[in-house]
Amino acid sequence: MFKAIADVLRSIGGAIATVVTLPFRAVARLFSGASSTAHGHR
Repeated sequence: MFKAIADVLRSIGGAIATVVTLPFRAVARLFSGASSTAHGHR
């Protein structure tokens, strides 16, 4: 029983981590693209 609860908590934690890190990845991608275009790099 405890193993099942641990698996559920682990899956929920992974989902939360993915949702939390997605915006940061998008922002990092935007900043990298803006900096590359600002410097004239393609």
